[in-house]
Amino acid sequence: MSFKAAGTALTRTLWSSGTPPVAGSTKVNRLCTTCRVRQGREKTVEQSCGALAERPSDYVPSSGEPPHRCTTGDKGRPKEPVGAPVVSGVRRPPCTSAAGPVDQRSYLWARYNDMKRLVHDLIPPGACNLLNSSTIYANNEVSLAEVDIYGFDYDYTLALYSNTLNTMIYNTARSFLIEHFKYPEGIRKYDYIPNFASRGLHYDIQKGLLMKIDAFHYIQPGTVYRGLSPVQDEEVLQLFRGTYHVPLQQDSGFYGKGPKVKQFMDIFSIPEMNLLAVANDFFITNDIEYDPVHLFKDVSEAIGMVHLKGYMYKWIMQDLDKFILRGEETYAVLHRLVSNGKKLFLITNSPFSFVDKGMIHMVGKNWRDFFDIVIVQADKPHFFTDCIKPFRRLDGNGDLQWVKIQSLDKGHIYKQGNLFDFLRLTGWRGSKVLYFGDHLYSDLADLMLRHGWRTAAIVPELEQETKVVSTDRYALNLTWLQALTGLMERLQTHRDLDSKQVFQEWQKEREELRVMTKNLFNPQFGSIFRTCHNPTYFSRRLCRFSDIYMASLGCLLNYDLSYTFYPRRTPLQHEAPLWMDQLCTGCRKTPFLEEISHIR
Repeated sequence: MSFKAAGTALTRTLWSSGTPPVAGSTKVNRLCTTCRVRQGREKTVEQSCGALAERPSDYVPSSGEPPHRCTTGDKGRPKEPVGAPVVSGVRRPPCTSAAGPVDQRSYLWARYNDMKRLVHDLIPPGACNLLNSSTIYANNEVSLAEVDIYGFDYDYTLALYSNTLNTMIYNTARSFLIEHFKYPEGIRKYDYIPNFASRGLHYDIQKGLLMKIDAFHYIQPGTVYRGLSPVQDEEVLQLFRGTYHVPLQQDSGFYGKGPKVKQFMDIFSIPEMNLLAVANDFFITNDIEYDPVHLFKDVSEAIGMVHLKGYMYKWIMQDLDKFILRGEETYAVLHRLVSNGKKLFLITNSPFSFVDKGMIHMVGKNWRDFFDIVIVQADKPHFFTDCIKPFRRLDGNGDLQWVKIQSLDKGHIYKQGNLFDFLRLTGWRGSKVLYFGDHLYSDLADLMLRHGWRTAAIVPELEQETKVVSTDRYALNLTWLQALTGLMERLQTHRDLDSKQVFQEWQKEREELRVMTKNLFNPQFGSIFRTCHNPTYFSRRLCRFSDIYMASLGCLLNYDLSYTFYPRRTPLQHEAPLWMDQLCTGCRKTPFLEEISHIR
């Protein structure tokens, strides 16, 4: 059975008025009566509605006779109009009978068991194995045929870095915290924890809490940490005045930096979250009084010193093979775009000497020939919003020149500047420009919202998340979680004491399934895209600020340059699920994948 057929059957079962017992089941639906019909010589089906009372006990229906329909419950009810939907928002009254008292507990558990068997039977082996981490996903319709100009950020866009870099940033910032800010030496015993934090988390500066928030500003229960220890849900409710909701005025601002809450949006922030967690943990476990606000500022400054003092640049330039990943893909993408007559530009906050060294490693000594414009130390996001800083030109050694910039010419290196002068000097506007970056705020938000450029987000976490989503364990857990939720929604009108006890057991299982599903991604915070069933705050910003998104720039090699990306049309809550989105881009083979097999 195909996955499409399985999904259709499961959906039908969830929303039909009742679940028929599976073959071989001895469970009986006690809210409906049955008809005593002798079907052939073997089967007897019970019926007590009286419709067949006049027929002989050995009655055998003819082959052309329509199946019997119980009409006892139809008396006094108007007929359904022709073409009326089969599924109604109101439960149909059952047939009445002289049967004994209804055993609600048995009935509910029969429905539960039928649904569970259905879920297990209908999910084909390897149902999600078609997911492809090299796919480009669309939030908005984008035609590459209309794109003439491609722009790029550098760090985590043209150049992807290994996780070793995060460890070195953490270790150096930890030393700054101890030696420069005079924090206790005991913090040095805490090593970097690679899988502790994930991108997109929020940090309450005053409370010292690291947490995950959904698109509706609600904290996901079980994802709040003080130091390295989870905070119980009851305490979270006390800290936030009886609610999981974080008010808008307390939440992070447009660029993720609010007065009370900060959102960590870029990959470079993962070592900072680690250092915040271990510093908090040290003071708490040693019962040392401290101010969480001071700790946050000191840790942020220590992390900043690693970048400002050039440590990160020095490490990478000393061992490019160790830190830079997939340089061949960067070369292949740039070469392909230029060969097809596209114009390229680079806008990065990194210094020229660092970018030059990395690009020579990935692309070659003539890397600047690929780009029409190169801008370094741009000071994004201010580059996109301010019109104060003028462009400066650098010579071949990276030294400043003093000439006034009248045009942005190929072969030259420019520093600082602003987008308004960039647009005036180039005339590159609107949807013919596609810009790639990893930071949703600093790289993409202003370009999409204020200037109408097309934007593409680089999300390296997609590769690992796709692997998890492709496992049979995830598919089974999630499908059963959704089926159980639908069962609870459908049967919630049963409110007697026995039914409430059953629902309590179901709710407990539902919570356990949610935790199991979360832990498949990250035991502390789960997927960066989901909080239970809602999108995360990060995921909503990803959809708002990027037209397309992908795991790496190399994904662009999977598509020809006239390809059109179409977003999935998934049903809104008030719409009927009349189409199957499983057949869209993410679940089929990526075109031209064999062309980059030598790169992978």
